[in-house]
Amino acid sequence: MLDVEVSKLGYRLSPADLVEKALQHGNKIMAFTYSEPTIFLEYALDTARLAHQKGLKAVFKSNGYESAYAVSKMVGLIDAVNVDLKAFKDSFYQTECKARVQPVMDTIVRLKQAGIWVEVTTLVIPNENDSNEELAQIAQFLASVDPLIPWHVTPFHPDFKMTNKTRTPRSTLARAREIGLRAGLKFVYSRTDDGGMDTRCPNCNTLLIERSGFSASCTAKFDTTTGKCLACSFMLPGVWH
Repeated sequence: MLDVEVSKLGYRLSPADLVEKALQHGNKIMAFTYSEPTIFLEYALDTARLAHQKGLKAVFKSNGYESAYAVSKMVGLIDAVNVDLKAFKDSFYQTECKARVQPVMDTIVRLKQAGIWVEVTTLVIPNENDSNEELAQIAQFLASVDPLIPWHVTPFHPDFKMTNKTRTPRSTLARAREIGLRAGLKFVYSRTDDGGMDTRCPNCNTLLIERSGFSASCTAKFDTTTGKCLACSFMLPGVWH
């Protein structure tokens, strides 16, 4: 183990030490999340720069409130970003996040234009953002940016400051997934019992990646180094290694 300074606030790690720890654990990807990675953008980018030199990828899990300047600095260092698009109603963002939805939408577009791989997650909350209309608005927006953007629709559970809502039914997740597919999105993921977490080739529907919980396994029909479907030669977009 590295000799690190421990305080009440956690560990003091330089970017070089952090990359070294990742290598010691056999990691291939470094993910920056919780708290929002743009809060410590300079540290994250310094770490990502060293990670690339060691053959590691670097990704963000973000609320999508990056400025255009921040996105420009991420190019070439951050390989992928998963953005939380929490709702499509500005009223939800103003009430629950003390923010607005348009800057998040702008970031998704900027990231895509910058050549950074983008995925989007929506936490589906009963009676907040789970109407057919709002789910369709999110899906249609993403499809207008790029129908190959993966959309993850995830279940809510009561916690912290929102304990007055019920858990998201699986039927709602299945409905959200169907809405996303109807909108033209090729990769919509939900925790349902019908393979909703799996990846299939959008060209020939061959099963390429099977997922269960936090585990994933590739089938013999998928080239993980290039993203190629070996059944029809379609090249799946993404970050592969």
